[in-house]
Amino acid sequence: MPYEYAFPSLVLILFSVFSSGQGQQPSTVIAVDAAHPGAAISPTMFGVFFEDINFGADGGLYPELIKNRSFEFDQPLKGWRAILPITPKGELGSSRGELDLRTQDPLNASNPHYLRVRAYEPGFGLSNSGFRGIGVESGAEYRFSAYVRTGGPKSIRANITDENNHEIASGTLTGFDGQWKKYEAVVRASATAQHAQFNLFLDEPGYVDLDMVSLFPVETWGRRPNGLRKDLVQLLADMHPGFIRFPGGCIVEGRRLATRYQWKKTVGDIETRETIVNRWYDEFDHRPTPDYFQSFGLGFYEYFQLAEDIGAASLPILNCGMACQFNTSELAQISDTKEYIQDALDLIEFANGPATSPWGKVRAQMGHPKPFHLTMIGIGNEQWGQPYVDRYKLFAAALKAKYPEINLVVAAGPAPSGDQFEFLWSNWRTLKADIVDEHYYMSPEWFLKNTGRYDHYDRSGPKVFAGEYAAQTSGVARPDNHNNWNAAISEAAFMTGLERNGDVVRMASYAPLLAHIDAWQWTPDAIWFDNLRSYGTPNYYVQSLFANNLGTRIIPITPQAQDSLYTSASLDERTHELIVKAINVGGNAKPVELDLKGINPSGAAKVTTLANTDLTAENGFEHPKNVSPKYSTMEVSSGKIAVQLPPYSVSVFRVPLR
Repeated sequence: MPYEYAFPSLVLILFSVFSSGQGQQPSTVIAVDAAHPGAAISPTMFGVFFEDINFGADGGLYPELIKNRSFEFDQPLKGWRAILPITPKGELGSSRGELDLRTQDPLNASNPHYLRVRAYEPGFGLSNSGFRGIGVESGAEYRFSAYVRTGGPKSIRANITDENNHEIASGTLTGFDGQWKKYEAVVRASATAQHAQFNLFLDEPGYVDLDMVSLFPVETWGRRPNGLRKDLVQLLADMHPGFIRFPGGCIVEGRRLATRYQWKKTVGDIETRETIVNRWYDEFDHRPTPDYFQSFGLGFYEYFQLAEDIGAASLPILNCGMACQFNTSELAQISDTKEYIQDALDLIEFANGPATSPWGKVRAQMGHPKPFHLTMIGIGNEQWGQPYVDRYKLFAAALKAKYPEINLVVAAGPAPSGDQFEFLWSNWRTLKADIVDEHYYMSPEWFLKNTGRYDHYDRSGPKVFAGEYAAQTSGVARPDNHNNWNAAISEAAFMTGLERNGDVVRMASYAPLLAHIDAWQWTPDAIWFDNLRSYGTPNYYVQSLFANNLGTRIIPITPQAQDSLYTSASLDERTHELIVKAINVGGNAKPVELDLKGINPSGAAKVTTLANTDLTAENGFEHPKNVSPKYSTMEVSSGKIAVQLPPYSVSVFRVPLR
C-alpha cells in the first residue's frame, strides 16, 4: 500500500539524527540483510476483531438512537416511559393516557411485540432514553421513522429535548390509513446534546400502534439509510486493516444454543431480524447491563459491506454446535450438527454465490449483486476438548468437499498454553487444519518475554491467527485495566515477533475493539467513544502503525530482542521501500546504527515515532492525541544510518530504494 496516514492534524516533527559516536552510550548496530529476503508476508497480517461487547454494535457502531425500538427486550418497555406534555410556557401538562404492550396481529412474527399508545386527552406521549442518552449535533439531520397503525389520531408529533428539557428538534408523521405502514420524517437539531431524550405525542384522543420506532442519523458512513457511525468507521479505515473478524467472540456461542448468533436471522429486512439478549448483559458483577440486547440492525450483510468499504478481508465466525463453555457448555447432538454445517455452506453461498443462487439472491436483493469474495470462515470461537474436535471434523469434511478454496480457522482454546492448548494443537497438526486461532490476554511482561514465541513453530504445520490479544495492566477482564503506554509498547514489541514470523503467523488482531464510556463491560479496549465523540488509545495507534507499515516480504534483522530493543524489517515491493521497526522499551534514549546490506538507499526516508516518557500515559476525550504518531523525514545517502531511539518509543523507518 502507498505510504499514507489519515491523521492530518498531527504535527510533523524532525526525528533526532546523530552521527555514530555521539552520545554517552555506544551505538547498537541493527543489521538488516536485504540481500536475502525471506518469506512473503500475508496482506491480512494486521486486522481488527469486532465483537458486540461494551455496546459496540447497538449504541455504538450501529448508530440507531432509539433503544428497544421494537419492544422486544425481556422488559418490553425498557428504555420507554409515559410522559406528560410540556406547554408552550415550559410547564407540565395534565393529559392522561396509557401504554399497552400487545402481540395480537403484529407487524411480523419475528418480533411480535408492539406498543399501543392510547390518549384519553390530547398531548399524552412517551419518551425514549436512548443508549445512555441520545447524542445529537447542531445542524445534523436525523430520520425519524416508525411503523404505525392508527385507531383515530391522524398524526404523531415527535421532538428531541436536551438535558434541560429544551426542544432542539421536532417533526410529525401523518397520512395514516389504518394498516401497518412505515412513515418517516427528517428532523434537524438546532443544538448539540450529549444526553438528549426522544419524545412522541398524540395531539388528539384515540390510539396508535407503534413498532420499529427509529431515530437514525442521515449522515452515516456512505450516507446509507441503515449505515454505520461515521467517526468509528473512519477510525477503522485509518488503520487500513487487512481483515475484519466478526461478529465475535463469545456472542457467537451464546450462553445457551437458543441464544447463539445465527447469521441467517441478521440479513434481509431489518424489521424481521429477531432481537435477542446479548450474552454480555450480566456476565460481570462489576458492570451488569440488563438493557443490553442485539437488534441485528448490524448484521452479516453490513459486516461484509463494512469490510469491503475499508478494503479488508472478511472473517466470519460461526457456531459449531457448542454454547459458551465458560457458561453452560451446552452441546448440540452430534447428529444435529448438520444444521450448523448447512449454515456454514449457506453463508459461503450468501457471500460468494451468483445472484441466481438461493442465498446469493438474498444478497443481491439487499443491494449487492456482486459477490463479497469470502476466502475464510471460523469454525467455533474459543472452544476446547474432544467434542470440539469431533464437530470440526464434520465441518471440514463437508466444507472442503464443496468449497476447497475456503480456509477454515479453528480455535486453540482460551489460553496460550496448557493441556487443552497442547491437545488441540496436536489434533490440528494431525488433521492438517488451515489456520489456528490463539488468544492471549496477559500482562505486559508476558508480551515482552514472548516476542520469540513463533520463532520455532513448525513451518510446515497449520498457520497461526493471533486472534485476540491485549496486555492486561491489572488482570484479565478486571475493571481497573488501563489502555496506557506501558501496555501498548509491550504489544508493539510482541508484534515485531509476529511480523518476523510472517511465514507462520498469517493474521493478528487486538481485542476488544470498541467500548462505550458509559456502558462498557470489559477493559482494555482499542477505541473508546461516547454518544458523540471517539478516540483511539495508545494501543490503537500501535495497531495502526503496524498495519499502515506492512511490507510484502520478511527481511532478516539482528538483534531481534536484546537490551530493551525489539526489531523487525520487511520489504515493500509495491512502493520500493525498506521498512524497519525498532521498539525501545527502556527509559533512556538508545543510539543505534541501521546497517542496511544488499540495497541502495537514496532520498528522503519517512520516519514515524510513537513515544511518551510516561508509561502510565493514556488518551482521553479531552486529550485524544496524548500518545499518537509524529512524522518526520531524514535524508539517506548510504547504507549506514545513525539515529537515536527516544525512551519508551516505537519508531518506523521507511527507506526508499533505488
